Amino acid sequence: MQSAEATIETPLAGVHRRAGAKMGVWLGCALPDDFGDTREEQRFANESAALIDKNYRTYFTFTGPDRVRYLNAILTNNIKDLGNGQGVVSLLLNAQGRILAEIETFAEGEKTFLVSYLMIRERLAEVLEKYIIMDDVTFSDDAEKFGTLALEGPRAAEVVKELTGVDLNSLPELGWTDVTVRSRSSEGITADQAGSQNSEYSQRAIPCRMVRRFAGGEFIVERDKLEPLWDVLLQATRRHGGGPMGYKALSAQRLAQGVPWFGYDFGEKQIPHEAGLESSHISYTKGCYTGQEIVERVRSRGQVNRRRVELLFDGESVPENGTELTMDGKAVGYVTRAAQSWFPPGVLGMGYLSKENRGLGAKVQWSGGSATVVEFAEALYR
Repeated sequence: MQSAEATIETPLAGVHRRAGAKMGVWLGCALPDDFGDTREEQRFANESAALIDKNYRTYFTFTGPDRVRYLNAILTNNIKDLGNGQGVVSLLLNAQGRILAEIETFAEGEKTFLVSYLMIRERLAEVLEKYIIMDDVTFSDDAEKFGTLALEGPRAAEVVKELTGVDLNSLPELGWTDVTVRSRSSEGITADQAGSQNSEYSQRAIPCRMVRRFAGGEFIVERDKLEPLWDVLLQATRRHGGGPMGYKALSAQRLAQGVPWFGYDFGEKQIPHEAGLESSHISYTKGCYTGQEIVERVRSRGQVNRRRVELLFDGESVPENGTELTMDGKAVGYVTRAAQSWFPPGVLGMGYLSKENRGLGAKVQWSGGSATVVEFAEALYR
């Protein structure tokens, strides 16, 4: 968990507190640490279905005839070939190749929709505007318009099918479609009733955009519908043996999946190859973009002096973010994030190690014990 004071609170903070959740600061926002049982919450994500408040997101909508060409020229992945209903994850780099932002881009007819992080909202907006010079491009900052909730776990697709009628597995990774989430009590209502903003039915028939992720689906919804959507999803996950998951469990889950977090495991101190994002976030055939020269130079060299690694810590102590890692008394790297996990059991983490000390099986020390460089189960990018 980040130690800085939260500047942004999830719109569902009151709902979570009434449910007994402990709140913390994650990804620069006030979000639930847990709902009372971190182990059980991680179990939901591994054995049934977990419901997650992802209101650390920020949103931008781009319009104008040059928007695709413009975005393709500043982001690391291929934007120009995205078809309607498709999405891709990219990085925004500075001229030195360092990571300013992680951005998801979704094609939507005559618009392009971007999703990133609230903690960098203002700075990101400034950078995006700075690069627009002669382009016929307009963008709106929609951070206060939308919110995001997510379902994940082996039974998430069943929940999605029950509530929307959509087969989640029919969508590609980061593919999206517009859906209506309906609770069981809304079955049989008419279209006029469902569309009435003032009727009781409007709380039970909720229009959303659903994005597929490797472990389930995310629902992007207008802010005023976040609470009723949370209620419907919560009831459905409980029917399937699941429930809400806080960020202590989510952090452990992502570590077990080998998925790095922006702002923790990579950011402005890293270039993509150091962060291990060269395969998931970069196109090498799309043409020029800001920072490309550095990326290509590193790729041709085939080596970086330090790189993100996955770590399994001995014992039960969890090191703090930034903890120094040593070998034979010499500093060789540091921890970016660590958490107690139950699936699999143990203290898992990520960090950076110098190239001489990062081989699988390498042992490093920290002030509370030792850790081994491992490789957790490969996961598609969240």
